[in-house]
Amino acid sequence: MIYETAPAKINLTLDTLFKRDDGFHEVEMIMTTIDLNDRLSFELRKDKKIVVDVEQSYVPSDNKNLAYKAAELMKETYNLKQGVTITIDKDIPVSAGLAGGSTDAAATLRGMNRLYKLNRPLEELCELGIQIGTDIPFCIYGRTAFCRGKGELIGFMNKPPSAWVIVAKPDLGISSPDIFKRLDLTQVHEVYTETCKEALDTGNYELLCNSLSNRLEPISGEMYSDIYKIKENMLKNGADGAVMSGSGPTVYGLTQKERQARHVYNAVNGCCNEVYIARLLG
Repeated sequence: MIYETAPAKINLTLDTLFKRDDGFHEVEMIMTTIDLNDRLSFELRKDKKIVVDVEQSYVPSDNKNLAYKAAELMKETYNLKQGVTITIDKDIPVSAGLAGGSTDAAATLRGMNRLYKLNRPLEELCELGIQIGTDIPFCIYGRTAFCRGKGELIGFMNKPPSAWVIVAKPDLGISSPDIFKRLDLTQVHEVYTETCKEALDTGNYELLCNSLSNRLEPISGEMYSDIYKIKENMLKNGADGAVMSGSGPTVYGLTQKERQARHVYNAVNGCCNEVYIARLLG
């Protein structure tokens, strides 16, 4: 049995530059991980099947699940004869902008690499991962990174200063393709990528909080007013900075003190079912 931890990712910044010829948007984003995790285990089977065992009924266990797709791709690429049972213990909310599916797929690529003793380098696993999800290469490394292209061009950065993260997901699911379809690149929305880089280079917590920014936030926020309400609630109740992650709907806030984090948690817990307190990893 092989075990892998799959941490959630958050966007410190997310910018979209232009529409690419392949239909994707060219992005620039700085991402890091938090200690809100899914846990996966991998076991060889006597038959050739891929079996995904996940407790939550709303999470698919067939090839709609990215972990299943990752296992399928590993079997095809490396001509693996034995099947695998993948057990997923989920804590990361789904359809949340936290890369829950992508981090499970990344953990599957790493886990199967170890289970079958393939010894393939992480760079090679990233080339596989980008075929099924743009956040997967980042999740394979799980380090703070500046990501470009579709998300597959990765430059590692210093991990962020120590902080508490209050994560709040309103009771709605957002489809990333829907948000990107509504993106109007002629409209300006400031994204503080360079400021964020400087904050990470120098370990400046205040500067980091001031640089949190997301080009997709106005789109998701206009569609779903809960996003802005949660963000305002966090800032009003002591978060040093707050922003939507990914295409939403999850909003997170940062604090340096645990007492402060508890206060923000209590403030948003009343209006939101899924609220978590975590730490920055990266």
